[in-house]
Amino acid sequence: MPFINVITNCNVSDEEKTALKTAFGKDITAVPGKSESWLMVGIQPGYSLYFQGSSDPAAMLDVSIYGKADSSSLDSLTEKLTKTVSSVLPVTPARIYVKYSQTPDWGWNGSNF
Repeated sequence: MPFINVITNCNVSDEEKTALKTAFGKDITAVPGKSESWLMVGIQPGYSLYFQGSSDPAAMLDVSIYGKADSSSLDSLTEKLTKTVSSVLPVTPARIYVKYSQTPDWGWNGSNF
């Protein structure tokens, strides 16, 4: 049950949104047991986002994961997500943050796992 929320100050076309969600579906497999079949993606373009005092293209990825993932899997996922975003949007890797939240509680379809 992963959720990847992308917040960026870039404009994002429908084609770019599709490219991001498709690539994220592959990237998420860096975490054992996670797949596109349970992945939810949110994309918030045109956000007022400043990094290092600048409004140059930037992105914040907030990744929520049900359960626990080891640090090497998260390292791999960070690398993949950063490459994906920088290949689709005009954001350099140095202007991308990735934040992780892991939880033992996750609700779906009216109940919790």
